[in-house]
Amino acid sequence: MAGRPREFDRAQALQKARDAFWMRGYEGTSMADLVSMLGLASARIYAAFGSKEDLFREAVVLYETSEGSFATSALAEEPTARRFVERLLRDAIDIYTRPDLPKGCMVVSAATNCATENDNVLHWLAERRLARNALIVERLKKGVRDGDLKPNTDPEALGDYYTTLLFGLSVQARDGVPKKRLHDLITVAMPALDGFVSQA
Repeated sequence: MAGRPREFDRAQALQKARDAFWMRGYEGTSMADLVSMLGLASARIYAAFGSKEDLFREAVVLYETSEGSFATSALAEEPTARRFVERLLRDAIDIYTRPDLPKGCMVVSAATNCATENDNVLHWLAERRLARNALIVERLKKGVRDGDLKPNTDPEALGDYYTTLLFGLSVQARDGVPKKRLHDLITVAMPALDGFVSQA
């Protein structure tokens, strides 16, 4: 009589799946890859997580609530829009270049191009990137309302600029640009906002 299948740590399996998707992307990670990475038969993966897409979505949420939570931490903890933006960018670099993690941002790199049958994954990630842009723009608008940014500040243009920089940092980190060079880039980029910081 066959014994019962060995138990597995679902949270640990999800973390391994997250890292696989983060490193290789949605389409670049096959079920065979997940079987190998998680050490589980495909039937057990489906039973525990549903479809590959369901597992991917859960893995992205795990990323956003762990390593990818730097934006919400900066939003909650920094008292001014200027300090929020700089911390957001610098914390992103520190995460994107950590030697013990895949490089870059999972939400940026996991599915920028997909086969037609996976368009829903592509659009779902695009919505999450747009939400990050909206968060940055809204924080800049709050800076204008609070008076730490001048009334003539354009929150949308600045928010789009820093969002583009944030996502570009992910690409640069994946390409192996050194951490110091990325931090130097932030020093160059911050004067775009400094000109709108209120001195009052």
